[in-house]
Amino acid sequence: MSFTSIPSLREQQHPLIRQLADCIEAAWHKHLDLSPYQLPAELGYVEGRLEGEKLIIQNSCYQTPQFRKIHLELAKVGNMLDILHCVMFPRPEYDLPMFGCDLVAGRGQISAAIADLSPVHIERVLPASYTSALTALTTLNFSQPRELPEWGNIFSDFCIFVRPGSPEEEAMFLSRVGDFLDIHCTQAIASSPVSPEQVTQNLAGQHNYCTKQQQNDKTRRVLEKAFGSAWAEHYMTTVLFDLPDSSAPSPHL
Repeated sequence: MSFTSIPSLREQQHPLIRQLADCIEAAWHKHLDLSPYQLPAELGYVEGRLEGEKLIIQNSCYQTPQFRKIHLELAKVGNMLDILHCVMFPRPEYDLPMFGCDLVAGRGQISAAIADLSPVHIERVLPASYTSALTALTTLNFSQPRELPEWGNIFSDFCIFVRPGSPEEEAMFLSRVGDFLDIHCTQAIASSPVSPEQVTQNLAGQHNYCTKQQQNDKTRRVLEKAFGSAWAEHYMTTVLFDLPDSSAPSPHL
């Protein structure tokens, strides 16, 4: 199945954001059986104002047999700020981690680049097959590692959170996200549904992940300034980090 993307916003953003968005979508189309995921109509494309600048948010969402929702958000605030945000939400019937990735560029410079395959198990460990594949990757050394936020205990030991210090480091980050996606997608399509007990644990882990991510004050403050606190809360909990419905069975099972 093919999808028509809207490239206009992407073409106006930092080159690494454009490249990463292309990389993410290429991996999805290469590995996964995609079908549309319906966001509320008014939240697919949003315009507002932030500190006198035009704010544009553009969302793309799909679903697959293994993933309840895979979400790519691009946002731009005038010439001040470019953002890429991506999360892949597994169906809890599959024992899969949460892929998340964010890029933030301020005035043409990447200030934050983070990517991870985050465990949802209570023990905060990845499935053994993931650990094996990730351990086999070449160790990367960045000149400006960044410190995770207080709520960052949801992330794995393989998490990358850096300020890329050169074009070479930007290329390293882009390549490593591609590695994460190839591992994640191939592991996902090879996985089988788990027991009801494991589904319950996966749901609890995903709830913890989303609840912690909703504590991201920087994201919330930007949305509140542009659209108000009620809209920001609705967007944070409906689009960015919505919680899976524990009572609804997967339509693919």
